[in-house]
Amino acid sequence: MSDKILVIVESPAKAKTINKFLGSRYTVTSSMGHVIDLPKSKMGVDVENNFEPQYITIRGKGSLLKEIKKEAKKAKKILVATDPDREGEAIAWHLQRALGLPEDGKTRIEFNEITKDAIKEAVKQPRTIDMHRVEAQQARRVLDRLVGYSLSPLLWKKVKKGLSAGRVQSVAVRIIIEREEEIDKFVPEEYWKLAAKFLKDEMEFEAGLTHVDGKKAEITSEEEMKQVLDLLKDSEYQVKKVVRKDKKKNPNAPYTTSSLQQDASRKLGFSAKKTMRFSQQLYEGVDLGRGQGGTVGLITYIRTDSTRISSQAQEETKLFIEEKYGKEYLPEKFRTYSSKKNAQDAHEAIRPTYVDKSPELLKDTLSKDQYKLYKLIWTRFVCSQMASAIIDSLTVDIEAAEARFRANGSRVKFLGYLNLDKDARKSLSEVSLPALEEDESLVPKELAPTQHFTQPPARFNEASLVKTLEEKGIGRPSTYATIIDTIVRRGYVLKDAKLFYSTELGRIVLDVLQSSFTTVLDPTFTADMESKLDGVEEGTADWKAILRDFYGPFSMELEKAEKEVAKIEIKDEVSDVICEKCGRNMVYKMGRYGKFLACPGFPDCRNTKPIIKSTGKSCPKCGGDIIEKKSKTGKTFYGCEKYPDCDFVSWDLPIEEKCPKCSYPLAQKGKRYGGYKYCLSDDCDYTEQKKKAKKKDTKKSQEKK
Repeated sequence: MSDKILVIVESPAKAKTINKFLGSRYTVTSSMGHVIDLPKSKMGVDVENNFEPQYITIRGKGSLLKEIKKEAKKAKKILVATDPDREGEAIAWHLQRALGLPEDGKTRIEFNEITKDAIKEAVKQPRTIDMHRVEAQQARRVLDRLVGYSLSPLLWKKVKKGLSAGRVQSVAVRIIIEREEEIDKFVPEEYWKLAAKFLKDEMEFEAGLTHVDGKKAEITSEEEMKQVLDLLKDSEYQVKKVVRKDKKKNPNAPYTTSSLQQDASRKLGFSAKKTMRFSQQLYEGVDLGRGQGGTVGLITYIRTDSTRISSQAQEETKLFIEEKYGKEYLPEKFRTYSSKKNAQDAHEAIRPTYVDKSPELLKDTLSKDQYKLYKLIWTRFVCSQMASAIIDSLTVDIEAAEARFRANGSRVKFLGYLNLDKDARKSLSEVSLPALEEDESLVPKELAPTQHFTQPPARFNEASLVKTLEEKGIGRPSTYATIIDTIVRRGYVLKDAKLFYSTELGRIVLDVLQSSFTTVLDPTFTADMESKLDGVEEGTADWKAILRDFYGPFSMELEKAEKEVAKIEIKDEVSDVICEKCGRNMVYKMGRYGKFLACPGFPDCRNTKPIIKSTGKSCPKCGGDIIEKKSKTGKTFYGCEKYPDCDFVSWDLPIEEKCPKCSYPLAQKGKRYGGYKYCLSDDCDYTEQKKKAKKKDTKKSQEKK
């Protein structure tokens, strides 16, 4: 046996990054995720034998496991460096058992960031497998199997084959459907606002009505508004109160998994799945080239609900801010942020591993999406350690008759963290007010009443759905991306223009489940189960006792549903499109990316085709109709209806304007700041950069102010 030390991680990218930090004594290999799991073909849980899991080597992983065993035999010592969470602990435990390592052996190492110091420190402190973590992961896995592999066959019998249900996913579908029901039942309510416009020192400003007769102004009809206007007729307006004070605007806490997914959705348009994919790449390591240190892990571990920051990271960031912006941009003391209730505080918040590696330094070496996400994470973290912005706030109360109006003014007195966070700076609405003094008389230039109606709750997008799942305690932050992907893929909800809509299939499945299962579809029950799983990890709860308490009532409900739920027949909607292969009228089916047309003669006829959406635009190549299409990933693009005879294709829809260089149609790219226009011809490089021009105009206007 050699004196080699074998280090096992999950992914080749992580192995490559770690390998550069360890000497020649170390061999780093990858397990490619789980190598052992429950079988797919059956439940894999022995209910009669105290819920014992029946693990097998994952199909296709046999040769890989054999290779790892071969390497293990050569090694003097084995260290398992899988991710520092329940999933990683379970993978480490499976590998320990598969390699025949002693249960009390110190084979487990973990680290929150993939840096030289963190890796060197981790290999010095191996520990035994944390069985509480393993049992918490096992409990979740077995619980999901008990639910999924019991409900799915029920749906096959009562609705149609191929359906499936999950413990957490079904609750997410319920939340989306209940929001739709709220929207459908919503009755708009009328309300009115009144603005008084004044002119002083050649400056026009506005004050809004806040109180009438000493009570908060709540005007619900035009008649009530007329009464207020009559009250104010010929009244004198007098400044009653002027309050000027400095307000602090504090930076946000650094990202957790959930807040990163929400912000990436809102600011970058990333799905939760895409956010996790690119953040995983940044965590495991990106090749920055020899000049930048080769393969480098750029951010800390991405599955966390903690906002804690290490003291070392704070010290390094303090030096960076002082050097870059000056001492005045540092807070009086290091900032700490409170994590949400029940947060697992084992990990830090998501932050850059090297604060001096600013996004602009890495722009040319990162992919476009990696750069966007890294910039988001880096900016949020550095801002979290900077001084607050100081806002000079002015509040003026103006009274007339029995009514009170209020005008608010503000300006940024000290930028603080807003010097770095340009987006937050832009979102501030600075309002100038003229010099006003108490008891001063004013004459309104105009009284402007406006009618409004209350709006229904908004449909969920990814950001708001993730936020709701977190608030209700459903699932863990690391599972949100999988939850959303699963319910869309199963056709229970449809994502259109970034908003979620329930499908008929989703509503039917939910009705069937809700009619028979009182607990498993209850968000409160699901959240309570998460707390129990946390208890298992903390060593205060027995995982098999939790399963016994759940499965008894659940199995009784399942047995009852088998007998009492009536079979539901879902008839496919028939279209007027004729199948060119067999002559039948094609029917509408629901797939992963929405509806499509399929021949009802399946399996004898397997013809399918997309639903064609005409854009009303003509193809610049052949004059045919341009239609809307979907890529394999669900992204919208545009192509000629005469494909494959005509190969015109574009991500952007042509507009009416022609290229000034070649007269070919232009397309509009992006909407922010007007976006920009470009020529669709492959042989023309014309681009009209509206976006840049707008930015310059904005900068000039700010300088004038």
